[in-house]
Amino acid sequence: MRLREIVIGVKLGALLPAAAQAHVSEQGFVLLLPTKVYTAAGVAAVALTVLALFALPGGAVRGLFAHRPLVPRHFERAQQISSLVSLICLFFVLYLGFTGPRDPLSNLMPLSFWTLGWVAAVSLSGVLGNLWRWINPWTGLYQLLGPLRPVLGLPAGLGRWPAVALLLGFAAFLLADIAPDDPARLARFVAIYWLVTFAGMILCGRRWLAHAELGHAVFAAYASLAPLRLSGRAELGGPGWRLLADRPAPAAGIFALTLLAVGSFDGLNGTFWWLGRIGVNPLEFPGRSAVVVQTLTGLALAFAALLGVFALAVCLGLRLARAEVRYAQAFGWLALSLLPIALVYHIAHYLTSFLVQIQYAIAALSDPFARGADWLGIQPFRVTTGFFNSIDSVRVIWVTQAGLVVLGHVWSVLLSHRIALRLFGEGPRAAVATLPLSIFMIAYTMLGLWLLAAPKGA
Repeated sequence: MRLREIVIGVKLGALLPAAAQAHVSEQGFVLLLPTKVYTAAGVAAVALTVLALFALPGGAVRGLFAHRPLVPRHFERAQQISSLVSLICLFFVLYLGFTGPRDPLSNLMPLSFWTLGWVAAVSLSGVLGNLWRWINPWTGLYQLLGPLRPVLGLPAGLGRWPAVALLLGFAAFLLADIAPDDPARLARFVAIYWLVTFAGMILCGRRWLAHAELGHAVFAAYASLAPLRLSGRAELGGPGWRLLADRPAPAAGIFALTLLAVGSFDGLNGTFWWLGRIGVNPLEFPGRSAVVVQTLTGLALAFAALLGVFALAVCLGLRLARAEVRYAQAFGWLALSLLPIALVYHIAHYLTSFLVQIQYAIAALSDPFARGADWLGIQPFRVTTGFFNSIDSVRVIWVTQAGLVVLGHVWSVLLSHRIALRLFGEGPRAAVATLPLSIFMIAYTMLGLWLLAAPKGA
């Protein structure tokens, strides 16, 4: 009966008026997924993982994140070519953004940026490695211009601080802008960003990308979790081994926390609970322009709350373990262990939207100017949401979402313990030092599953 109620709810949810968003379509489906039984089972799985770490030998945990080199490969030339191809594609979708169809579901500008880029490519980076090295639209042109001597130097220790600011600004655009998927509006945003970034490279060299380019930072963060590495040389290992290979850059931990905060508030924003807190009737949503201040305030509060709770968890862990590790060092390393949670929630949150939007992207690729063309030979082609009306397909989707969230939290618990072994050495001290953080992750499992299940009205 529960699944039948979900299917009915999907159909009714599709009838509710909703404001246009960057990841529109089928929002009603996401709000009805996991039941209390699934939430309890997921939380129990994470809690049992935490308990198991007190008995699991450190060598076994280290083995989970071991890696080995594959056949040596050099990809620099191929990456330069793919970057130039990406630049040509970018100019094409920018042209479509300014001159093509006004409907966001028919224009490749928003569909390529949000569906293929923000949802698909970012998600795949957690499996296939840093795809941004292949598709970023700057490095190919920069190398083509020849060796350029930087005019300005970047401050030592700059780290990811500019990327943190850019991520918060991007989140504000995604969640609070009145029309983030409007083709022309988005095209202006992307064109300005491309010009500013390329100017930064001309002035400061390629190091600009590592410190002040958001795509590089997001993809690098999630790629550090990938078992496969295809940049520089090919290597394969346990998921997260690359994260352990290098000392984190300044603010890398803050950047990881920001990714999680943005994803969490993206899930919270639009829920009946949140709309009730800001005095909005979810069945009569007044539009994004009416809640800009509330959305920005909520985003700031979500970031501050997550930062405060995590900082407290790290502090309590150091006190419990009576460790002599510097607080800043422990904070920076352990914050990286939250990246699996951020990644899997990103995938789970956008899964239902992606299933619909990718169909619109295929249709737009076949007819980019909306003039009745059929470049891919797929006509007659109709976008379908029929898989939301089948009990079997609904079951697969919601179990996949809930399973991803639980898997990500288990992954984070194991990763945090592996980091603790590096910081605190062998023995029970590592498990004790991460106990408050593990409790935090258990609570976040419940929050993540609730976010997937919470009714949404916008």
